[in-house]
Amino acid sequence: MNACNPKLWLMLAMGAALGGCKVGPNYHRPDVPVAPQYKEVPGWTAATPEDKAPKGDWWTDFNDDLLNQLEPMVAVSNQTVRQDYANYQQALAEVRVADAQLFPTIGVSGAVTRARNSSTISSTALGTGTNTGTGTGTTGTGTGTTGTTGTNAVSTGRTYSIINSGSLEATASWTPDIWGAVRRLIEQNKATAQADEATLANATLSEQTLLATTLMELRMADAGIDLQQKTVDAYKKSFDVTAQQGSAGITATPPSAVITARVAWETAQANLIGLGVARAQYAHAIAVLVGKNPEDLDIPHSTTVPTLPTMPVGVPSTLLQRRPDISSAERTMAAQNAAIGIAVAAYYPTIPLTGSIGFSQAPLAGLLHTANEVWSVGASATETVIDFGERHAEVTAAKAVYAAAVANYRLTVLNAFADVENDLSGLRILGEQAKSLDVAVNDSIRGTNIALAEFEAGTVDYTTVALAQETQLADQQTQLTVQQSRLLAAVSLIGDLGGGWSADQLHNP
Repeated sequence: MNACNPKLWLMLAMGAALGGCKVGPNYHRPDVPVAPQYKEVPGWTAATPEDKAPKGDWWTDFNDDLLNQLEPMVAVSNQTVRQDYANYQQALAEVRVADAQLFPTIGVSGAVTRARNSSTISSTALGTGTNTGTGTGTTGTGTGTTGTTGTNAVSTGRTYSIINSGSLEATASWTPDIWGAVRRLIEQNKATAQADEATLANATLSEQTLLATTLMELRMADAGIDLQQKTVDAYKKSFDVTAQQGSAGITATPPSAVITARVAWETAQANLIGLGVARAQYAHAIAVLVGKNPEDLDIPHSTTVPTLPTMPVGVPSTLLQRRPDISSAERTMAAQNAAIGIAVAAYYPTIPLTGSIGFSQAPLAGLLHTANEVWSVGASATETVIDFGERHAEVTAAKAVYAAAVANYRLTVLNAFADVENDLSGLRILGEQAKSLDVAVNDSIRGTNIALAEFEAGTVDYTTVALAQETQLADQQTQLTVQQSRLLAAVSLIGDLGGGWSADQLHNP
């Protein structure tokens, strides 16, 4: 059988001649206002187009071996990322489903039948007879009768015949995309798949920055434990001095001073124990982020604090390409624009085409002979005449959804700029605060040493030492808090700048 027979593909040629336009608006990305530079950019190094920082494995700039080990695991084992990956795979499948609607559906069917037919045959045979006579009489004379009898024989019988028949047929059906509804659907599904891909990238980046943030908090919790341990040791030393002076009967050291020093030491010990709760919670959260049970990940105490990286920021316009959430919003907007074309196409008729070609023969012998060829081509049209405004309402709804997507896109851009500005201002202000705290901490440490020396010399009472130690501890704790805030702000800035991601990485399904 010639599968390229023009009779079979006549309908395809008709559809190809008609399928040329796409109704509905073509997509154009709306403009958004972009400033020439960030408001908080003075004092920061502007990145050149060849040096768009951060890049790739951005977490390596913090110089933490555990962070470098765990971050790659997020993209593989994090369950939030795996869920978004599955959504992306589904979107890719939907693109293939839509692509298939551009082509005809072709099927092949065949049948073979073997039948036995029967018929009845009857015949009649002529009968045979005999003549007989009888008589009586007197002299020489007599009478008699002559008779003839006979029968006709009738016989019946059945004959049988075997008939083999068969058919082989190829069928095709197609609704040509005359008005572009299918092509708009493909546009919509492709844009949706790209939006899901950007969502996957955004989820990966979000989970990676969350991991970095949590690890920074754990490292600073370790630093806080170290500071609290030093505080316990200092309070223990003050208590020992106070107790010795009290035992020696020094007038400046009454029993109340000994009790006060002892309470301060014991309270510091209790606070040291309590710091372990937050650290354990951070460790458990890190395990979940990398897809592990908490008991499967052991994070030892570390005295090393991650390094605060230096990050060129670049010009604001690059943010539109470097943030996956912006790309996701933009691709969603494109998908909703295509949905308008799908709704508009409902105004126009659909023209399904069908055709078949094959062979039919009884008896079966010689089935594929040209003389046994059968074919058919057909077309129909369907158009809604009155729908009481349904199609108009669907177009209006599609336009409204698109308008909402545009607003969401612009809002996402505005929020992105605000996020970066917040991070930049936070890092700048925290940096200035850190400088002042460094001076204050150094002074408070010196003040505590002086107060303790004077107390040991008996020139001041214990209250002076206690106040100096409290001031030193408060300043050092604030210093750690600011250091932690600067690290978290750096992680946040990297995430808000898109990490090492770019919209150029989006695939065209």
